[in-house]
Amino acid sequence: MAVPKRRTSKSRKRLRRGHDAAPAVASQSCPRCGSPRLPHRVCDSCGYYRGKKRVEVEDQ
Repeated sequence: MAVPKRRTSKSRKRLRRGHDAAPAVASQSCPRCGSPRLPHRVCDSCGYYRGKKRVEVEDQ
């Protein structure tokens, strides 16, 4: 059974885990209303996607 000869230091462990962070959420501005939205999805505020009305949005 393999057993480590030396304890892994905090800095070496943290260097190895540098790539484990969650990726940043990409957002775009809606070309119709300008509010932020996720790419390839219907806008939550106006209900448009690719220039056409896809979802009815109730006014607040």
